[in-house]
Amino acid sequence: MTHTVPQPRSSPDAAPGSADAALARRYARELGWTAAGRDPLRLLTGESFDVLELPAEAGHAVLRRGVRTGPVLLSGTRMGLLVAAGGADELPGLLDWLEWGPLAPDLTAVGAGGRVTAPPLPGSAGGSTGAAVWLRPPEPGRGPEPALPALAGFGSSGGDAPDLVRLVDAAATECHRVRLSHARSGAPTGVLTRGSADQPLAFS
Repeated sequence: MTHTVPQPRSSPDAAPGSADAALARRYARELGWTAAGRDPLRLLTGESFDVLELPAEAGHAVLRRGVRTGPVLLSGTRMGLLVAAGGADELPGLLDWLEWGPLAPDLTAVGAGGRVTAPPLPGSAGGSTGAAVWLRPPEPGRGPEPALPALAGFGSSGGDAPDLVRLVDAAATECHRVRLSHARSGAPTGVLTRGSADQPLAFS
């Protein structure tokens, strides 16, 4: 069966000539990524990539670990780690398999039908990006998929792609460390999911 890949769409909402419209065209032309909306412009997930989201504090710790990642963005107090499309669906199973289960509720994923704020690409004029920035920008002119973490099997070289399992394990570890640290200090832990207040704070 032949699968037809839809052509990238520029935002129908951005005003012609605006910074958002120009940025949407750059994403489509240079990366083949779909952007939509305005104030802020958003990238559609589930087509070319999914996004793992975690508190920025935990995300910076993951980056300091030296774990291989794909592009990384920062939007407010949350960090986004781009992974191969379909990675969002794998997250719950991976957390269970890694024996994290409900212990990392601050690690979430945005997949098919989702959107994330589009940071300016290098060399872009500032637009209404909602203060999102690239910490590790994508490489224009190169297909994004080879550089995105994928489920290649734990310990597998996975070709040129970083291993999604290792990335999820590192992200869950650092999310839990941040929650433990904040629990001890009485500081807020950031975004909590329903039921997370009852989760045990155990570290394995």
